[in-house]
Amino acid sequence: MTVRSYLWGMRFSTLAALAALGAVVYYVDPIRDGLLGRALFYISLFFSITGLATLFLFWIRRRWNANEVVYQNVGLSFRQGMLVALAVSAMLILQSFRLLLWWDAGIVIAGALLVELWFLSK
Repeated sequence: MTVRSYLWGMRFSTLAALAALGAVVYYVDPIRDGLLGRALFYISLFFSITGLATLFLFWIRRRWNANEVVYQNVGLSFRQGMLVALAVSAMLILQSFRLLLWWDAGIVIAGALLVELWFLSK
């Protein structure tokens, strides 16, 4: 798979995830649909943020590091995009239960940073 085909697939997947997120926000009532409606919202939000963050981080890396191997940037951007999406989703889940405080958000962000540092050290 070439980088160009990967990026086009990621763009189409991100658009599909954004369309799914829009459909969930428009059609799903969280009170009526309960746990399933909330799960659909958080799953579609996770995939939307993953796609957007991956494309943005890859674009930033490509602008700053023109001499690096592109394949390394793709994997790194995807992993960091997933960590960003996981942190945002975790904070929104905590907020939905009214448990999010500034130190909880700090712990979630620190956890994502520690996971990324662990991957970078390998």
